[in-house]
This record gives sequence, C-alpha cells and structure tokens, in this order.
Amino acid sequence: MGIFSKTCEYAMRAVFYIAQRSEEGRKVGIREIAVQINSPEPFLAKILQKLSKDGLILSSKGPHGGFYVDSGGLQRPLADIVHAIEGDSIFTGCGMGLSYCSEANPCPLHNDFKKIRGQIVVMLQNTSIGQFNEGLIAGQLTLNK
Repeated sequence: MGIFSKTCEYAMRAVFYIAQRSEEGRKVGIREIAVQINSPEPFLAKILQKLSKDGLILSSKGPHGGFYVDSGGLQRPLADIVHAIEGDSIFTGCGMGLSYCSEANPCPLHNDFKKIRGQIVVMLQNTSIGQFNEGLIAGQLTLNK
C-alpha cells in the first residue's frame, strides 16, 4: 500500500520511465510504457493525456513519435506530478480524510500526520523527475512490481 492513489502511482512510474528513455534519446509509446510499468493501457492513456496537457511530458506524432521529457522537464519536482493528478489534498489534507480537520478542530492524528505530511511535501518538492535516471538505467531501481 502506498501513500498515493493508484492514478498517481501510475503517473509517477510513467513519468520516470519516459524520463529514463528520454535521457537515452528515445521517445516511447503508450503500449511500451504500460508494459514496462505494469499499467492498464486505456487507464494510462488518460493519465498521459492529463500529464501532457499540464506540460509535464511532451509528445510528438508520426512514425518516430511518442512521449518524452525535455531537459527542463527533467528538472521539475515530483510535486508537480502529484499536484497535476491529486490536486492539493496530499499537501493539505487530513490523514484520516476528514473534511473538518484543522488546527482549531484537529482529528486524533492531526499533529503527528502534520509532521509526516511536511516531510513528504519537502521530499516531493526537492526531488526532480530526472533524479532517478541513473539508477533506472543501471537497473538499480525498478518501476514494475
């Protein structure tokens, strides 16, 4: 079980895979991405469309087309992917999913979750999309369960 929704997990894995292949000078198609990250292709297509619309990944059509990430995209923080897919809920939401939780009206997990959420936010903001490319290319990291 992860801390992100299944949609966000697929989005991050797809972007990491696309970034890895982009650094190798390749563009990749939906089918290849789906196989490599163990994602249903139709679901992934919708995710990639959203990420492309938000400028996190780029695409080109034609026989040598596919998805890719440019050098500027490699420098973007993971927080941008999460924000595009999840919105702000992971950055501000209640650990128990309560709509009324706040500093003035905290849930039982509020104070502890606030610290953990803060660490997650820092990690997402300080980690770039391309940061894992070397480990992925070397086979030290994996994107497929």
